[in-house]
Amino acid sequence: VVSTQSTGRHRPCFDSILHYYQTGKEAPPLNVDPDVYAKEKEFFGIKKEREVAVFIPDGDGSDGIDCVNSCRMKVHNFLQDPRSSSLAAVWHGFDIFFICISIGFLVFESEPRFKPQFNNKDAEYYVPLFIINCIIMGFFTTDFLIRLVTWPSLLEFWKNLFNVLDILSILPFYVNLMVGSSEGGDPANKQHYVVLRVCRIFRIVRIFKFVRHSRDLLIIMKAVSNAKRELILLICLLFIFVITFGSIMYYIESGANDDFDSIMKSCWWVIVTITTVGYGDMYPESAGGKLFGGFVLTLGIVFLALPMTIIVSKFSFVYEREKM
Repeated sequence: VVSTQSTGRHRPCFDSILHYYQTGKEAPPLNVDPDVYAKEKEFFGIKKEREVAVFIPDGDGSDGIDCVNSCRMKVHNFLQDPRSSSLAAVWHGFDIFFICISIGFLVFESEPRFKPQFNNKDAEYYVPLFIINCIIMGFFTTDFLIRLVTWPSLLEFWKNLFNVLDILSILPFYVNLMVGSSEGGDPANKQHYVVLRVCRIFRIVRIFKFVRHSRDLLIIMKAVSNAKRELILLICLLFIFVITFGSIMYYIESGANDDFDSIMKSCWWVIVTITTVGYGDMYPESAGGKLFGGFVLTLGIVFLALPMTIIVSKFSFVYEREKM
């Protein structure tokens, strides 16, 4: 076992290299300079793969294949790392700018006074807004297709969560165009209406495109992923707590309070109570219900505090380790 403290090596890089030796799969650290990671791999005996092979002058075409692979790798790094070149930084800047505009369109389209400008073809600003939206979707589509072509493995491409979010944020635009052109101006078509509603819901995932451009957000996602066992434990305990005390409150208030006419409503009251939200939409009226309600409130605070301390401590540990 190699100790990073005794050797003075980079801890996040060491974790990735240890993972490589254990599984055979390379998972580079998120917030570490590629040159630092390359030096650590060289130190631990992991040979760097050649991007361009040696030229073989026998006319078998292998040099052309190596050139294509090298170009694909350069384009892939261009899209993945804004620090690879100044042009890559500009491309990522445009991506962030278009994401902001797209989210702005999504928000303003829901405003009653702006909605006709986005949906009514006879409105004054419909055409300019539609053209801007087409430009944004064209940029997103181009970015997605280039990523798809230059990704090292097609299977790994679809395993990447951000690539799936990209396609989910792009498809609603084209589905909307096809449905709008096929319905012949008939807004009463319920099937088309449902399709449009679903597409508009999926447009919300565009906001997650921001995560790709922020290393801190990626670190947070990794920290949350490492604490998933604790989160699942919290959800299971919450489920048991809510069902148990919701059922008890239902039988205490049954017949004396019309608000607690089902266990489902009682469970809703338990959730609102233990999270200290307290909407006030329903509350116990009997003496036994009030006494039990106070017990649920007090126990709920303790119940949530115990697993949360474990989750927060583990999250802080992972977050600080990744930022090293």
